[in-house]
Formats: sequence, structure tokens, C-alpha cells
Amino acid sequence: MRPITCRLALIAAALGSLLAPAIALATATPEQIEKARNEGVTYLKGLQKESGEIPGFGGDWALTSFAAAGVAPADVNKAGKESSDARSWYEGVVGAVGWPGEGALATDFERGALIAYAAGTDPARVSKRQNLIAKVASYYQPESPGYYGSTFNATVFGLLALADTKTTTGAQRVPQVVLDQAVTAVKANQHTDGGWTWEKAAGNEAALKKASEPDMTGAAMAALCTAGVANTNEAIVNAKKYLVSKFVKSSGAFESEFGVNTDSNAWAVQGLKACGIDPQEAELTGTAPAKKTPLNFLISQQVSGGGFRYGTSGSSAEEYASQDAIRALGSGGFTAAPPKPSKGEQWKGVTEFATGEAETASLALIVDNGSSPLKVCSVSLAPKATTTTLATVLNAAVAGTTPASCVTGFLPSSGEGAITQINGFPASPAEKWNVVIDGGTKVQAKRNTVIHVGDTIYLKYE
Repeated sequence: MRPITCRLALIAAALGSLLAPAIALATATPEQIEKARNEGVTYLKGLQKESGEIPGFGGDWALTSFAAAGVAPADVNKAGKESSDARSWYEGVVGAVGWPGEGALATDFERGALIAYAAGTDPARVSKRQNLIAKVASYYQPESPGYYGSTFNATVFGLLALADTKTTTGAQRVPQVVLDQAVTAVKANQHTDGGWTWEKAAGNEAALKKASEPDMTGAAMAALCTAGVANTNEAIVNAKKYLVSKFVKSSGAFESEFGVNTDSNAWAVQGLKACGIDPQEAELTGTAPAKKTPLNFLISQQVSGGGFRYGTSGSSAEEYASQDAIRALGSGGFTAAPPKPSKGEQWKGVTEFATGEAETASLALIVDNGSSPLKVCSVSLAPKATTTTLATVLNAAVAGTTPASCVTGFLPSSGEGAITQINGFPASPAEKWNVVIDGGTKVQAKRNTVIHVGDTIYLKYE
């Protein structure tokens, strides 16, 4: 694993000499998979504190594992008290002013969006001050369209966060044109062996010829397929061929530069599942009589107590490996919409802006005139009201966006009528600017168009 997982700090897995788990024989059955998954969920639940926190490295990611296993994080509540569930805990963490602190990376917000979504909290409306979708947009690289943050890893997880965290009604909140740019970027970094690593390789022949990694290959596959790429696409076909080439028929595992381990195998399985590829199909089934598959391998990594070990020896469970394995044995992918909890609503999220003089909020803004390079950014403003208008948002954008110069000007400068020009386009103002909010219905963009907290705003000239 690389920056988003900090796997380099965990290569030395806990070793032990006791209780080697039983090896599952033949293709894993639904009953075996369900049993392993449920026992893993029990292990993760056992780590929870009475505050709702699931501590330790990978504790926050556990919320995606719960959702992938069909468990609502809002139902994971050791103390059994109001607001002591896992969802409330995480909402309090990422919704706080100043989270995640100085030196924040794009991957912090991307991870936060994926986890909040799985928890049942709208990532764009975690709190009146925290919009994780806008934060991801703020890391867009206009000089390298489709890239986010400073590493290729950040681009992969940026695409995952923007494509996979739908609105609470299931709509794709980010326009496909934004996702397509990132899809192109991810494809450009595919190595000649069919896989990917965490480093940017596009345009660098030597880098493209380097050996890939099963874990990042799984993540890249998931990002592409979640963004609409079919599993018959050449990029996915070649990625699968790469994983097949790393498949060890005797163990059901994928070989990794870190050695055979749970995390790399889980990420590869998550990518396969996200692309609708059966991780137990013929090419990923070992030789008779065992016929082990990647799912068999993951099940074989489970130790007493329900957790999963990282390496292939020892009897100690590792939290990070466990949440990865459970997600892979569940629905796969890197997040999942949670089921409705036993009490309360499936989704939470603020519905109004803060109204204080200095209480700012951020919104994701996309400007597309169909001719110039796409503008993707985050704009901050203090509405001083529970809702605001498109004109107020655009005025705030003229004052400054991240990245800069998303909006340099717009017309008309007053009134309530239709927007006729943005960034000097068209040269002769025309009432042809439309707006789509959170993937909803396209309507004419007007100065008085109502904007709510957390809205993703797509302005398109046509």
C-alpha cells in the first residue's frame, strides 16, 4: 500500500506461533463467505469505544466495511446511547472546523467522503462548515486536467470519491464531464503490464514499464468502473489480465511486492467486484483438488476472534487488514451506501447554511463553456442566510476560488435575470447558460437561482 494506506509502516505484520486458521477448500461458498464476513464484523464492533469511536489504524475505514457487509454504522453502538453510534462519532470528527489539521492532503478529504457516505452522512453536508466534495474539488489540478492532489494515488481516490458518493437520492452529483477527465488521467497511467502503482507514470516510458501492484490496480479498476467504464473496456480487460498473471493457483492469493498479504488481495478483489468481475471465475480459481480463489485466501487469513491477519503466518488480527478483508468479502468497492438503520433515517446531513457574519461554507463549482478548459474548484462564502443565490456564489468566486481563477467575472452584474456571460464567454452575452445542481434537472442559470448548503453547481453553456 502507499500514501493513503501507510502500508509501509505495517509491512512487519504481527507474528505468532499459535492457532493457524483452517484453510478453506474449493471455491468459497456463499455460506463460508457470509460466516467469515459476519465474524469479521463482530471483531470490528468489538473494537468500538463507548464514545462510538473505532480507534486504531483503519478504524475509520471500518465504517465502509460495515456498509459493505450490510450493517448500518448508525447501528454500531456499543454504549447504546443516543449519539454514541459509529456514524455520529465520525460525523463529529470530519464535521469539526479545522479537520483534518495542518498539512492536510487531498487523500484526507477523499477518504473522508468515502467513509462519510458509507456511514450514512451526505459528504457534501457533514456540517454547516464542512463540504467534503468541495474540498476534493479544491485539489483539482487545472494544469493537468483530471488530476487531483500531488500524487497519482490522490487522483484515483479523487475519482472514487466524486463518482461513488452519490446524493442521498442516488443521483450522480458530479457531471460526467468531470469524471471523464479523471478517467482519462487514470488510463494514461496504466503500466504496460496492465496494472497501476501509486506513482504517476503518464508520459514516462520507464515508469510505465515498471512492475505494477495488485492493490493500486484494484483501486484504479474500481475508480474507472464506478465512473462508468465498462468491464469490456480495454483498460479493464488488461487490468484483469495483470491480476490473473499475479494469481497464485496453489494459494488463491495475488503476489505483491510486500509478499502475499490480506490488504493487497482485498484491494484487488474490491476492484474486480466494482467492475462486476467474479473473483472466483475460472481464471481466478486454482488447480484441483483445492481450487482456491482470492476469496478462499481471504477467508484463510481469518484468525480466532473474527479478525484477519496481514501476512500468512501468526494468529494476531490486524485492524487494517480486517476492515479491508470484510469490505472485499462484502459488496466490494471502496465505499457502499449503508442500509437504513433500525432507528432513524438512512441519511443525515445539514439542510441550511450557518447564518453568522463570519461563518463560511464551501461549495463545489464547475464551469463548462464547451470551448475553453473545464473549470473545477471550491468557492467559500458566508451567506449570512439559510440559503443563498447563484449570483452570491459567483461574486464569491470572482473574489477567489481554490484552485484560483475559476470565475473571473460574469454578467449581468445586477438584477435577477439570466446569466449571460461567465469568464468573458460568450463574447456577445447570450442567455444560454444553464445550471445543474447535484445532478438534478438542467434549468436556465439565473442570478436569483436558489443555492442550498452542500450543492454541487455545474454551469454549462449550450
